[in-house]
Amino acid sequence: MKKEEIIDKIKNTLDTIRPYLNMDGGDVEFIEYKDNIVYVKLTGACQACLFSDDTIKNGLYETLKEEIPEIEGVINVQL
Repeated sequence: MKKEEIIDKIKNTLDTIRPYLNMDGGDVEFIEYKDNIVYVKLTGACQACLFSDDTIKNGLYETLKEEIPEIEGVINVQL
C-alpha cells in the first residue's frame, strides 16, 4: 500500500473513532504518518485526561493496527 493510501485509511479510521472521543468532550487530530508511526494530537478534554495514554494504546493504536497492519505505533504529540 502506498503512503498516500495509508494516510487516507488512517484518516478514515480516525473518523470512526472520533464520535467516541467527542462524547467525552475530546477529539483527535491527524498530524503525520512516518516510518510506520502515526502521529496524532489529542485535543479538548482528551488533551489533559489521565487516561490519554490508554486512549492512544488501547483505542487508537489497536483500532488502527486492525485496519492497517503496517502501523507499529501511535504517538500523541504536544504542539
